[in-house]
Amino acid sequence: MGTLLEQPEPEVVKVSILNEESIILGFHLTKFMLRDILSNIPSSTYVVITDKNIAPIYLSKIITDFEKVASKLNLINTTKLRLITYIISPGEQSKSRDTKAEIEDFLLSKACGRDTCILAMGGGVIGDLAGFVAATFMRGVPYVQIPTTLLAMVDSSIGGKTAVDTPHGKNLIGSFWQPKRIYIDLMFLETLPEREFNNGMAEVIKTAAISSESDFINLENGVSSIREAVFSSPKRNVQYQGAILATRTPSQSLLLSVIMTSAKFKADVVTHDERESGLRGLLNFGHTIGHAIEAILSPELLHGECVSIGMIKEAEIARHLGHLNQVSVSRLYKVLQDYDLPVSLDEKKVKDLVGKKFCAVDKLMEIMKVDKKNQGDQKKIVILSSLGSTYEKKATIVSDSVIRKILSPVIKVLPITLSSNISSTHVTMTTPGSKSISNRALVLAALGNGTCRLKSLLYSDDTQVMMVALQKLKGAKFEWENDGETLVVTGGGGNLQVPDDELYLGNAGTASRFLTTVCTLISAETANQKKLTTLTGNARMKQRPIGPLVMALQENGSQIRYVENEGSLPIEITPSQNKFKGGEINLSASISSQYVTSILLSAPYASEPVTLTLTGDKVVSQQYIDMTIAMMESFGIKVERLEGNVYRIPQGKYTNPSEYVIESDASSATYPLAVAAITGITCTLPNIGSTSLQGDAAFAVKVLEPMGCTVTQTETSTTVQGPPIGSLRPLPNIDMETMTDAFLTASVLAAVASNNEEECITRITGIANQRVKECNRISAMVHELNKFGVIASELPDGIQIHGSKIQSLKGPISGVKCYDDHRIAMSFSILGCVVPDGTIIREKKCVEKTWPGWWDDLENKLGMNFLGVDFGSSDDLLNHNEA
Repeated sequence: MGTLLEQPEPEVVKVSILNEESIILGFHLTKFMLRDILSNIPSSTYVVITDKNIAPIYLSKIITDFEKVASKLNLINTTKLRLITYIISPGEQSKSRDTKAEIEDFLLSKACGRDTCILAMGGGVIGDLAGFVAATFMRGVPYVQIPTTLLAMVDSSIGGKTAVDTPHGKNLIGSFWQPKRIYIDLMFLETLPEREFNNGMAEVIKTAAISSESDFINLENGVSSIREAVFSSPKRNVQYQGAILATRTPSQSLLLSVIMTSAKFKADVVTHDERESGLRGLLNFGHTIGHAIEAILSPELLHGECVSIGMIKEAEIARHLGHLNQVSVSRLYKVLQDYDLPVSLDEKKVKDLVGKKFCAVDKLMEIMKVDKKNQGDQKKIVILSSLGSTYEKKATIVSDSVIRKILSPVIKVLPITLSSNISSTHVTMTTPGSKSISNRALVLAALGNGTCRLKSLLYSDDTQVMMVALQKLKGAKFEWENDGETLVVTGGGGNLQVPDDELYLGNAGTASRFLTTVCTLISAETANQKKLTTLTGNARMKQRPIGPLVMALQENGSQIRYVENEGSLPIEITPSQNKFKGGEINLSASISSQYVTSILLSAPYASEPVTLTLTGDKVVSQQYIDMTIAMMESFGIKVERLEGNVYRIPQGKYTNPSEYVIESDASSATYPLAVAAITGITCTLPNIGSTSLQGDAAFAVKVLEPMGCTVTQTETSTTVQGPPIGSLRPLPNIDMETMTDAFLTASVLAAVASNNEEECITRITGIANQRVKECNRISAMVHELNKFGVIASELPDGIQIHGSKIQSLKGPISGVKCYDDHRIAMSFSILGCVVPDGTIIREKKCVEKTWPGWWDDLENKLGMNFLGVDFGSSDDLLNHNEA
């Protein structure tokens, strides 16, 4: 072991608050801090208040260094200087009036007077409690904050808010009392449990979200470096690593910068609004709902974890009110997940932590009545307008009805009044970008050379899964421009690496199939110690077929192994020396065209030119294969189709176009057009027309027009005017093989297509592949339609539906089960627009797979109404009450 060197004078950063440079940040600050305190906050008695977690690790060093520093300053012999300590139990339960009284009695027993200085060393509980003691003891004595948790460093230690909790709520009794100094020593983070670090990152993310998009981007891009600075074992070749710039690692510098930026913003806000009269309320983004959740789920969930969920809910409120776009919500969602923070009460890890506790909407609303920000009985929430800025420079009044809609896990779609005259309503709206095109564009641009700006990209659960996976494969770099409207992709040219952990793909079938072949492009030369890539997903994904694709790749030489059940995820892919071999490949395409696209997208990077022969009785969804080929040509690779179902793909690398615009999702476009069809309004979609690459773009002409709608379609737009309510015509026979995803939309329209005809049966065929989607969609539609009183049955490759009079339908009391399938939820919301007494839709959040803002658009753009429904426990769907 080397000689122990004298600690160098640390190089610190100072931040001003209330016109004093009293916030000091750096590494290894103990002696610097004590020297500063003894020199500039003279007292006869210094009292360290800490807890039983911190004391064993740091208290002895504080005592030892105090004596050394005092001796060097010649204070030991010239003054009656003393240092005493008081240790409390850790946890929020200690932040009470009783504990405060115990500390005060202790100080009095030690004959502490007005020349006492209190040193609060710990997390937020210690800082708030000791600060309140300092504010009232002897009518106020100086105190110093020494935060030891990230949460305290960036939040509770700054601003002078001190308090204790009561049975009626948190922080309801306290005062404003500014500390003389705040010492943020980042070395404390090395002994902080990982969950507590993540807890603090919620406040760091919150601050960036309300103050600076560039700071938010730093957090998005710096996840691994920030975590490395705290959790990776540093090479202690240099003693006091980080104390001075010469020994500070890049990751330590980033960590310091992130914490300093967060602290500085709060300090600036406090300087302009010390007593929280308006501006300081911005710091409560995520806290109105987060505090209500915390009141129910604490101590099982930590403060930052509750605020994390609160931020997502309050961002969704901002989106619902039309102030925040979906990309911003999704980016916030992703960065919280990246720092291992919960974003939903439905997450498994949240349920595992809280056990049988749950947050009924009525209970949350009741708790929010006691929020200090409220204006009378009106609730106030910080509303984002973009990442880095807020709608107002203060919290905004939001109605209870809006809050309930966002908090409720279940909704009730209300029918339009049949006597209402809405036929003159004309809605023009744009729909989200195509999921199919978005996922293909992400893979193409990631594999390509150069930079490509993707415009109108769908940013949803599915595309987010794809982006995360490509980043883990080190396949591309992603950055946002124009407030999230443009994704800048810097391609990696096909140079991929084995990811550090498994690729979890949820229920994203497109990503699972496309990435299976992409992962075979990893060369053994670039493989890390793990040596293989694992693709896995949720329970449903482990049932969905991938066998024909895997078999074709295995026969071509790829080393792929099923981990659980043969034919489905999870799979393990081991890199080989030749990567994806290529040459002659035979593939069965009778189940999914995504198998074909998977091989086509990666084929240019194979070791040999690929000739792909599609086998089987029938190739399903040919239009999606054509879409892939057209897009590959846009990225510089031309596929040649030979006789029959044979394709020749040359070797090469994609050349990224400078810009690629993604057209509207044709499957999603069917929903607003169907609202027009079923209600009699007129709807124009300006971003989807006859020249679309997607088969579902023909839905209006091939389905809605024969059902009695007036359809006008140009190359780039589609307008549908519905007939009078209740006069849709059935379709005796319609083959929807070229637009299979749209059959669910057609099915709910067929349920009310009677038009006074005796024979009111609609038969939809050509949709057999819908049995292996997010669920068995044909079976699910039959089951759920039957619950409304609609007669429906399965056909070998389709569904048969008997149209009913609208007045005869009744929504099921237990609601529509969505099977975690976005298309089922959106389809039945259309039926709900006319079903008497309303239609309850369970699992409302499943629409986030392709249209996260669907419920907002259904109400705000299409003019329909819905209520939030509070079932209390999500398992109790019968004893419900409307919220």
